[in-house]
Amino acid sequence: MQPQQYVAYYRVSTQMQGKSGLGLEAQRAAVEAFAQGHALLAEFTEVESGKRDDRPQLALALAAAKQANAVLVIAKLDRLSRDVHFISGLLKQNVPIKACDMPHADNFQFHIMAAVAEKEREMIGQRTKAAIAAKRARGDAWGTNAARVDQADTFAENIREDIQALIQSGYKGPAAIARGLNERAVRTSMGGLWTSIQIVRVMRRLGIAG
Repeated sequence: MQPQQYVAYYRVSTQMQGKSGLGLEAQRAAVEAFAQGHALLAEFTEVESGKRDDRPQLALALAAAKQANAVLVIAKLDRLSRDVHFISGLLKQNVPIKACDMPHADNFQFHIMAAVAEKEREMIGQRTKAAIAAKRARGDAWGTNAARVDQADTFAENIREDIQALIQSGYKGPAAIARGLNERAVRTSMGGLWTSIQIVRVMRRLGIAG
């Protein structure tokens, strides 16, 4: 029985990756491991964005595999495409395709997985848009709240020892602590003087009893 023959197809996403080889070595290693020592009839490398359907190297790889009755091998399914219609067009050429990360999957399963992946992307996009719209409706600035909270937490932690030292020294209550920080030239995050209201907020953030 003649051993199975393979044609390899690799794809990198940008011109820079294509020139530097980033990602290409990993794909080649995965394909060679899958082939288990069997020689590759040919290797084709595409430098493409992944958003265009014109893949001249993929067309050549499919033609070579079909002519030799070989299997087209890819490192991962997304090296072909994440678009279900594009995948469907490839499968109609009746060339067996194997993905190294899913060695037991056949062409039909590829089609199903591509369809599921496309649906998941649509749902994620819809949820993201809905979340952004909801935040904007509440008047929130999208993408800034989390950063503001992190900055406030960090600043509060930086002055924790100052506040605790003042409390231990007999400064009781927000007004007294504010006065003590101002006397020590410890400024607010905006560089201003402290007020009792600001001290209350910081102490709540730090979990310090007033």
